[in-house]
Amino acid sequence: MYRAQVIVVKLGTSVLTGGTDKLDKAHMVELVRQCCELKKQGHQVVMVSSGAVAAGREQLIKPCGRSVIDKQMLAAIGQGQLIHIWQSLFALYGVNVGQMLLTRADLDDRDRYLNARDTLTALLSHDVVPIINENDAVATSEIKVGDNDNLSALVAILANADKLLLLTDQEGLFTSDPRTDANAQLIEQVSHINDELRQLAGGSSTNLGTGGMVTKLQAADIARRAGVEVIIAKGAGQNVILNCMTDQLPGTRFVKLSAPKDGRKKWLLAGPKSSGQIVIDDGATLAIQQHGASLLAKGVRAAKGVFTRGDLVDLVDLNNQCVARGVVRFNNQEVEEIKGCHSNDIINVLGFDCGSAVIHRDDLVLF
Repeated sequence: MYRAQVIVVKLGTSVLTGGTDKLDKAHMVELVRQCCELKKQGHQVVMVSSGAVAAGREQLIKPCGRSVIDKQMLAAIGQGQLIHIWQSLFALYGVNVGQMLLTRADLDDRDRYLNARDTLTALLSHDVVPIINENDAVATSEIKVGDNDNLSALVAILANADKLLLLTDQEGLFTSDPRTDANAQLIEQVSHINDELRQLAGGSSTNLGTGGMVTKLQAADIARRAGVEVIIAKGAGQNVILNCMTDQLPGTRFVKLSAPKDGRKKWLLAGPKSSGQIVIDDGATLAIQQHGASLLAKGVRAAKGVFTRGDLVDLVDLNNQCVARGVVRFNNQEVEEIKGCHSNDIINVLGFDCGSAVIHRDDLVLF
Protein backbone atom coordinates (compact mmCIF):
# COMPACT_ATOMS: atom_id res chain seq x y z
CA MET A 1 0.00 0.00 0.00
CA TYR A 2 1.32 3.44 -0.98
CA ARG A 3 2.24 5.77 1.85
CA ALA A 4 3.58 9.31 1.63
CA GLN A 5 6.90 9.67 3.42
CA VAL A 6 9.15 12.41 4.76
CA ILE A 7 12.51 12.19 2.98
CA VAL A 8 15.64 14.03 4.15
CA VAL A 9 18.20 14.44 1.36
CA LYS A 10 21.72 15.34 2.46
CA LEU A 11 23.97 16.73 -0.26
CA GLY A 12 27.69 16.89 0.42
CA THR A 13 30.05 19.48 -1.02
CA SER A 14 31.65 16.89 -3.31
CA VAL A 15 28.22 16.12 -4.80
CA LEU A 16 27.38 19.78 -5.37
CA THR A 17 30.76 20.61 -6.93
CA GLY A 18 31.47 17.39 -8.80
CA GLY A 19 34.91 17.37 -7.20
CA THR A 20 35.79 20.83 -8.53
CA ASP A 21 36.11 24.10 -6.63
CA LYS A 22 32.83 25.48 -8.03
CA LEU A 23 29.17 24.56 -7.66
CA ASP A 24 27.94 22.31 -10.47
CA LYS A 25 24.64 24.06 -11.22
CA ALA A 26 23.71 21.64 -14.01
CA HIS A 27 23.82 18.74 -11.54
CA MET A 28 22.01 20.80 -8.91
CA VAL A 29 19.14 21.23 -11.39
CA GLU A 30 18.98 17.46 -11.79
CA LEU A 31 18.86 16.94 -8.03
CA VAL A 32 16.08 19.52 -7.74
CA ARG A 33 14.13 17.77 -10.50
CA GLN A 34 14.21 14.51 -8.58
CA CYS A 35 13.16 16.20 -5.32
CA CYS A 36 10.24 17.84 -7.09
CA GLU A 37 9.26 14.49 -8.60
CA LEU A 38 9.11 13.08 -5.06
CA LYS A 39 6.80 15.92 -4.11
CA LYS A 40 4.57 15.13 -7.10
CA GLN A 41 4.32 11.60 -5.75
CA GLY A 42 3.03 13.02 -2.47
CA HIS A 43 6.21 12.82 -0.40
CA GLN A 44 7.62 15.65 1.70
CA VAL A 45 11.26 16.62 1.10
CA VAL A 46 13.79 18.21 3.44
CA MET A 47 17.20 19.15 2.04
CA VAL A 48 20.37 19.41 4.11
CA SER A 49 22.80 21.23 1.86
CA SER A 50 26.51 21.70 2.18
CA GLY A 51 28.31 24.04 -0.18
CA ALA A 52 28.20 27.46 1.52
CA VAL A 53 31.99 27.63 1.85
CA ALA A 54 32.45 26.46 -1.75
CA ALA A 55 29.93 29.05 -2.93
CA GLY A 56 31.77 31.75 -0.99
CA ARG A 57 35.15 30.71 -2.36
CA GLU A 58 33.69 30.90 -5.87
CA GLN A 59 32.49 34.47 -5.25
CA LEU A 60 35.69 35.72 -3.66
CA ILE A 61 38.12 37.29 -6.14
CA LYS A 62 41.09 37.34 -3.76
CA PRO A 63 42.22 33.82 -2.69
CA CYS A 64 42.10 32.99 1.03
CA GLY A 65 43.29 30.21 3.31
CA ARG A 66 41.49 27.30 4.94
CA SER A 67 41.55 28.32 8.60
CA VAL A 68 38.37 28.31 10.68
CA ILE A 69 38.09 32.10 10.38
CA ASP A 70 38.55 31.89 6.60
CA LYS A 71 35.84 29.23 6.34
CA GLN A 72 33.47 31.26 8.52
CA MET A 73 34.05 34.27 6.28
CA LEU A 74 33.46 32.20 3.14
CA ALA A 75 30.30 30.72 4.66
CA ALA A 76 29.01 34.23 5.38
CA ILE A 77 29.63 35.17 1.75
CA GLY A 78 28.39 31.93 0.25
CA GLN A 79 25.31 31.10 2.31
CA GLY A 80 23.19 33.78 0.66
CA GLN A 81 24.44 32.77 -2.77
CA LEU A 82 23.74 29.09 -2.07
CA ILE A 83 20.16 29.62 -0.92
CA HIS A 84 19.56 31.97 -3.88
CA ILE A 85 20.63 29.20 -6.27
CA TRP A 86 18.38 26.65 -4.59
CA GLN A 87 15.50 29.12 -4.56
CA SER A 88 15.91 29.82 -8.28
CA LEU A 89 16.16 26.15 -9.22
CA PHE A 90 13.14 25.02 -7.21
CA ALA A 91 11.19 27.99 -8.62
CA LEU A 92 11.54 26.41 -12.07
CA TYR A 93 9.16 23.73 -10.79
CA GLY A 94 6.91 26.11 -8.87
CA VAL A 95 8.20 24.98 -5.48
CA ASN A 96 9.02 27.36 -2.62
CA VAL A 97 11.96 26.85 -0.27
CA GLY A 98 12.73 28.08 3.23
CA GLN A 99 16.15 28.38 4.86
CA MET A 100 17.03 27.15 8.35
CA LEU A 101 20.52 27.61 9.83
CA LEU A 102 21.24 25.49 12.90
CA THR A 103 24.00 25.01 15.45
CA ARG A 104 24.50 22.41 18.18
CA ALA A 105 23.13 24.91 20.71
CA ASP A 106 19.78 24.88 18.90
CA LEU A 107 19.51 21.15 19.53
CA ASP A 108 21.04 20.98 23.01
CA ASP A 109 18.41 23.24 24.53
CA ARG A 110 15.02 21.56 24.79
CA ASP A 111 13.00 24.73 24.08
CA ARG A 112 15.12 25.70 21.07
CA TYR A 113 14.93 22.12 19.82
CA LEU A 114 11.14 22.28 19.98
CA ASN A 115 11.13 25.67 18.25
CA ALA A 116 13.27 24.27 15.44
CA ARG A 117 10.97 21.27 15.15
CA ASP A 118 7.88 23.50 15.02
CA THR A 119 9.42 25.68 12.29
CA LEU A 120 10.36 22.62 10.26
CA THR A 121 6.88 21.15 10.67
CA ALA A 122 5.25 24.44 9.65
CA LEU A 123 7.37 24.65 6.48
CA LEU A 124 6.40 21.13 5.47
CA SER A 125 2.73 21.71 6.22
CA HIS A 126 2.79 24.69 3.82
CA ASP A 127 4.35 22.58 1.06
CA VAL A 128 7.70 24.38 1.37
CA VAL A 129 11.01 22.53 0.99
CA PRO A 130 13.20 23.34 4.02
CA ILE A 131 16.85 23.82 3.08
CA ILE A 132 19.03 23.38 6.14
CA ASN A 133 22.68 24.00 6.80
CA GLU A 134 24.86 24.44 9.83
CA ASN A 135 25.36 28.10 10.68
CA ASP A 136 29.07 27.99 9.85
CA ALA A 137 29.45 31.76 9.86
CA VAL A 138 29.00 31.93 13.65
CA ALA A 139 29.46 28.37 14.89
CA THR A 140 32.52 27.55 17.00
CA SER A 141 33.95 24.17 17.96
CA GLU A 142 31.80 24.14 21.08
CA ILE A 143 28.49 24.62 19.26
CA LYS A 144 29.15 23.12 15.84
CA VAL A 145 27.30 19.90 15.06
CA GLY A 146 30.56 18.99 13.35
CA ASP A 147 29.48 18.10 9.84
CA ASN A 148 26.36 18.00 7.73
CA ASP A 149 26.16 14.21 7.91
CA ASN A 150 25.42 14.31 11.63
CA LEU A 151 23.31 17.43 11.16
CA SER A 152 21.16 15.58 8.63
CA ALA A 153 20.57 12.75 11.13
CA LEU A 154 19.40 15.24 13.74
CA VAL A 155 17.21 16.96 11.15
CA ALA A 156 15.70 13.58 10.27
CA ILE A 157 14.73 13.20 13.91
CA LEU A 158 13.36 16.76 14.01
CA ALA A 159 11.27 16.08 10.92
CA ASN A 160 10.12 12.65 12.11
CA ALA A 161 11.44 11.41 8.77
CA ASP A 162 11.03 8.00 7.19
CA LYS A 163 14.23 8.03 5.12
CA LEU A 164 17.57 9.79 5.21
CA LEU A 165 19.55 9.81 1.96
CA LEU A 166 23.25 10.55 2.47
CA LEU A 167 24.49 11.39 -1.02
CA THR A 168 28.24 11.43 -1.44
CA ASP A 169 31.02 10.80 -3.98
CA GLN A 170 31.11 7.08 -3.11
CA GLU A 171 28.60 4.39 -4.09
CA GLY A 172 28.19 3.31 -0.47
CA LEU A 173 30.07 1.47 2.25
CA PHE A 174 32.60 -1.07 1.01
CA THR A 175 34.46 -3.98 2.58
CA SER A 176 37.66 -1.96 1.99
CA ASP A 177 38.66 1.29 0.34
CA PRO A 178 37.56 0.97 -3.33
CA ARG A 179 40.00 3.69 -4.34
CA THR A 180 42.96 1.49 -3.44
CA ASP A 181 41.52 -2.05 -3.44
CA ALA A 182 40.10 -3.40 -6.70
CA ASN A 183 38.53 -6.31 -4.79
CA ALA A 184 36.46 -4.08 -2.51
CA GLN A 185 32.81 -5.16 -2.38
CA LEU A 186 29.81 -2.94 -1.79
CA ILE A 187 27.95 -3.72 1.44
CA GLU A 188 24.32 -3.53 0.34
CA GLN A 189 22.65 -3.75 3.77
CA VAL A 190 23.70 -3.11 7.35
CA SER A 191 21.64 -4.30 10.30
CA HIS A 192 24.18 -3.71 13.06
CA ILE A 193 26.93 -1.10 13.38
CA ASN A 194 29.92 -2.43 15.33
CA ASP A 195 33.62 -1.61 15.74
CA GLU A 196 34.57 -3.82 12.79
CA LEU A 197 32.27 -1.85 10.52
CA ARG A 198 33.63 1.45 11.80
CA GLN A 199 37.15 0.32 10.96
CA LEU A 200 36.10 -0.04 7.33
CA ALA A 201 35.37 3.68 7.17
CA GLY A 202 38.22 6.01 6.29
CA GLY A 203 38.62 9.79 6.35
CA SER A 204 37.15 12.39 4.03
CA SER A 205 37.74 11.44 0.41
CA THR A 206 38.10 15.09 -0.60
CA ASN A 207 39.46 18.28 0.87
CA LEU A 208 36.28 20.09 -0.18
CA GLY A 209 34.08 18.84 2.65
CA THR A 210 34.32 17.98 6.34
CA GLY A 211 32.65 14.57 6.28
CA GLY A 212 33.81 11.09 5.38
CA MET A 213 32.44 7.58 5.73
CA VAL A 214 33.10 7.75 9.49
CA THR A 215 30.67 10.62 9.95
CA LYS A 216 28.15 8.89 7.71
CA LEU A 217 28.26 5.83 9.96
CA GLN A 218 27.73 8.10 12.96
CA ALA A 219 24.79 9.74 11.24
CA ALA A 220 23.30 6.41 10.21
CA ASP A 221 23.59 5.09 13.76
CA ILE A 222 21.83 8.14 15.21
CA ALA A 223 19.05 8.22 12.63
CA ARG A 224 18.23 4.52 12.57
CA ARG A 225 17.86 4.48 16.37
CA ALA A 226 15.09 7.05 15.86
CA GLY A 227 13.33 4.77 13.37
CA VAL A 228 14.75 6.33 10.19
CA GLU A 229 15.96 4.18 7.30
CA VAL A 230 19.32 5.45 6.04
CA ILE A 231 20.81 5.03 2.57
CA ILE A 232 24.34 6.03 1.54
CA ALA A 233 24.56 6.40 -2.23
CA LYS A 234 26.53 8.15 -4.95
CA GLY A 235 25.07 11.59 -5.56
CA ALA A 236 26.19 11.61 -9.19
CA GLY A 237 24.25 8.42 -9.96
CA GLN A 238 21.44 8.65 -12.49
CA ASN A 239 18.09 9.22 -10.76
CA VAL A 240 19.75 8.35 -7.46
CA ILE A 241 17.13 10.09 -5.29
CA LEU A 242 14.21 8.46 -7.09
CA ASN A 243 15.91 5.06 -7.11
CA CYS A 244 16.30 5.22 -3.34
CA MET A 245 12.50 4.97 -3.15
CA THR A 246 12.39 1.70 -5.11
CA ASP A 247 13.08 -1.92 -4.22
CA GLN A 248 16.36 -1.75 -6.14
CA LEU A 249 18.13 0.56 -3.74
CA PRO A 250 21.49 1.98 -4.82
CA GLY A 251 24.33 2.09 -2.33
CA THR A 252 24.21 0.83 1.27
CA ARG A 253 20.97 0.58 3.24
CA PHE A 254 20.96 0.79 7.05
CA VAL A 255 18.00 -0.99 8.58
CA LYS A 256 16.02 1.20 10.97
CA LEU A 257 15.43 0.19 14.56
CA SER A 258 12.25 0.54 16.61
CA ALA A 259 11.75 4.23 17.23
CA PRO A 260 11.01 5.65 20.68
CA LYS A 261 7.48 7.06 20.58
CA ASP A 262 8.13 9.67 23.25
CA GLY A 263 9.25 13.01 21.80
CA ARG A 264 11.54 13.64 24.77
CA LYS A 265 13.39 10.39 24.10
CA LYS A 266 13.89 11.41 20.49
CA TRP A 267 15.41 14.65 21.76
CA LEU A 268 17.81 12.58 23.88
CA LEU A 269 19.04 10.98 20.65
CA ALA A 270 19.29 14.28 18.79
CA GLY A 271 20.07 16.69 21.60
CA PRO A 272 22.97 17.44 23.90
CA LYS A 273 26.28 15.63 24.03
CA SER A 274 26.91 13.41 27.03
CA SER A 275 28.76 15.01 29.94
CA GLY A 276 30.08 11.76 31.38
CA GLN A 277 29.55 8.05 31.90
CA ILE A 278 28.06 5.76 34.51
CA VAL A 279 29.39 2.21 34.57
CA ILE A 280 26.67 -0.32 35.38
CA ASP A 281 26.78 -4.01 36.27
CA ASP A 282 25.32 -6.91 34.30
CA GLY A 283 22.11 -6.99 36.33
CA ALA A 284 21.39 -3.33 35.67
CA THR A 285 22.24 -3.76 31.99
CA LEU A 286 19.76 -6.63 31.66
CA ALA A 287 17.04 -4.80 33.58
CA ILE A 288 17.40 -1.66 31.43
CA GLN A 289 17.67 -3.42 28.08
CA GLN A 290 15.19 -6.25 28.55
CA HIS A 291 12.69 -5.03 31.12
CA GLY A 292 12.50 -1.27 30.60
CA ALA A 293 13.72 -0.58 34.13
CA SER A 294 15.16 2.60 35.61
CA LEU A 295 18.80 2.74 36.67
CA LEU A 296 19.02 2.22 40.43
CA ALA A 297 22.03 3.03 42.57
CA LYS A 298 22.47 -0.64 43.37
CA GLY A 299 23.46 -1.37 39.77
CA VAL A 300 26.05 1.41 39.53
CA ARG A 301 29.74 0.50 39.58
CA ALA A 302 31.38 3.90 38.92
CA ALA A 303 30.94 7.44 37.65
CA LYS A 304 33.29 8.86 35.03
CA GLY A 305 33.69 12.50 34.09
CA VAL A 306 32.15 15.57 35.66
CA PHE A 307 28.40 16.02 35.45
CA THR A 308 25.62 17.63 37.46
CA ARG A 309 21.97 16.86 38.11
CA GLY A 310 20.03 17.19 34.85
CA ASP A 311 23.01 16.44 32.58
CA LEU A 312 22.95 13.81 29.88
CA VAL A 313 25.23 10.81 30.55
CA ASP A 314 26.00 7.54 28.80
CA LEU A 315 25.48 4.22 30.56
CA VAL A 316 28.24 1.73 29.75
CA ASP A 317 28.42 -1.92 30.71
CA LEU A 318 31.39 -3.76 32.19
CA ASN A 319 32.77 -4.26 28.67
CA ASN A 320 32.74 -0.48 28.13
CA GLN A 321 29.92 -0.74 25.58
CA CYS A 322 27.36 2.08 25.59
CA VAL A 323 23.94 0.59 26.28
CA ALA A 324 21.81 3.66 27.00
CA ARG A 325 21.78 7.41 27.49
CA GLY A 326 19.75 9.41 29.97
CA VAL A 327 19.25 12.45 32.17
CA VAL A 328 20.89 11.86 35.55
CA ARG A 329 19.35 12.93 38.89
CA PHE A 330 22.62 13.22 40.82
CA ASN A 331 26.03 14.74 40.14
CA ASN A 332 29.12 12.56 39.60
CA GLN A 333 30.33 12.81 43.19
CA GLU A 334 26.91 11.85 44.56
CA VAL A 335 26.71 8.89 42.18
CA GLU A 336 30.08 7.71 43.48
CA GLU A 337 28.81 7.94 47.06
CA ILE A 338 25.59 6.00 46.48
CA LYS A 339 26.86 3.39 44.01
CA GLY A 340 25.84 -0.09 45.11
CA CYS A 341 23.37 1.27 47.66
CA HIS A 342 19.76 0.25 48.05
CA SER A 343 17.39 3.03 46.98
CA ASN A 344 16.07 3.40 50.52
CA ASP A 345 19.57 4.15 51.80
CA ILE A 346 20.23 7.13 49.49
CA ILE A 347 18.79 9.67 51.91
CA ASN A 348 20.98 8.31 54.71
CA VAL A 349 24.13 8.50 52.59
CA LEU A 350 23.56 11.93 51.02
CA GLY A 351 21.28 13.55 53.56
CA PHE A 352 18.68 14.29 50.88
CA ASP A 353 16.60 12.36 48.35
CA CYS A 354 16.17 13.10 44.62
CA GLY A 355 14.14 9.98 44.03
CA SER A 356 14.78 6.26 44.07
CA ALA A 357 16.38 6.15 40.60
CA VAL A 358 19.70 7.50 39.44
CA ILE A 359 18.11 7.78 35.98
CA HIS A 360 14.37 7.20 35.56
CA ARG A 361 13.31 5.03 32.63
CA ASP A 362 11.26 7.97 31.24
CA ASP A 363 14.58 9.82 30.87
CA LEU A 364 16.41 6.88 29.26
CA VAL A 365 16.90 6.00 25.62
CA LEU A 366 18.34 2.59 24.75
CA PHE A 367 21.31 1.99 22.48
